[in-house]
Amino acid sequence: MATSFANGGQLSASNAEVWNSWRSVHKGVKWLFKKDAPLLINPKPSIEKYRWLAQFLTHIKNRENNTRKTCEMAIEAHALYKQIALEEGIEFDKVEKGILHIYRSEKELEFARDTNRLYKEAGLNRWEVGKDEILSIEPALKNSIDTVVGGFYNEQDFTGDIHKFCVELSKVLETKYNVKFKQKTIKNYDIYQFLETGPVVVCAGAGSRAIAKRVGDDLPIYPVKGYSITINDPGPAPWVSLLDDEAKIVTARLGEGRLRVAGTAELNGYNTDIIQDRIRPLKEWTERLFPEVNMESITPWAGLRPMTPNMMPIVTRSTRNLGVWYNTGHGHLGWTLSAYTAREIASLIGKH
Repeated sequence: MATSFANGGQLSASNAEVWNSWRSVHKGVKWLFKKDAPLLINPKPSIEKYRWLAQFLTHIKNRENNTRKTCEMAIEAHALYKQIALEEGIEFDKVEKGILHIYRSEKELEFARDTNRLYKEAGLNRWEVGKDEILSIEPALKNSIDTVVGGFYNEQDFTGDIHKFCVELSKVLETKYNVKFKQKTIKNYDIYQFLETGPVVVCAGAGSRAIAKRVGDDLPIYPVKGYSITINDPGPAPWVSLLDDEAKIVTARLGEGRLRVAGTAELNGYNTDIIQDRIRPLKEWTERLFPEVNMESITPWAGLRPMTPNMMPIVTRSTRNLGVWYNTGHGHLGWTLSAYTAREIASLIGKH
């Protein structure tokens, strides 16, 4: 509810590129004082925030390896999600039309070509497309195609409603596998009361760091806020999922009745306030690219991504308490990666 309830909806191996690059740093500095910029950093002093940013810089050298690994995990997760949904009969407004990335400058397109090399090495079949092919893939872009110089497209990625998936999965777990859910039982981040019955897996999003502190572990997780709008009854909206690289905005069609538009990143501590300066760019972008979309019914949302400095999830055992395990820190790719990391943490626990 706090991290992924109304996220971008994409299961996207094609968005696996980690953010650690000097290109990202330069953009962040340029956007520093723009309230509606894709990346916003609150300059208010914070040891936790500045420590995280310093660690972020040290991982720039690992960009290529981490991007390849993330893409590989995402591809495996795709297969797992489809297997789970098929075997358990879970409906989650899945739309399998791939993901189309669009670029508005030759410089950005050239960088995308280099990133695509990493994706291909990881096993993702993603190819470059020109304006004519972009329009054939998603005709709804007809009003804005003149601002686009090119793009990349793949058919492996897909979209779906993570909240609906989790609700339906929990019903299956309760009725078919006798899983018991106990909500609102953790007080003051204390999990020691549960260790008596067996291993505990901490997968609490941005709250994982506070729980880990009680155990004695220091997880390098910082809450990076993202925003979305859900457009109800959108009418002639795009069906193919989009990623506008310049604006850092994604779209996902969730069945017939909803269009999700999400994006932006904000380093502002544990703050989930919905700020209109951050919501407005999502609305304006949608109206500019898709003027025929019905914008009468819109639901805004903000959530906190549990981001690590190297953009990689934490899937490991506690160094302080052998009964505690961590499956957290998925950043902006929680929906994309979590099926893979769930399998990995289960495997690790099984070996012990």
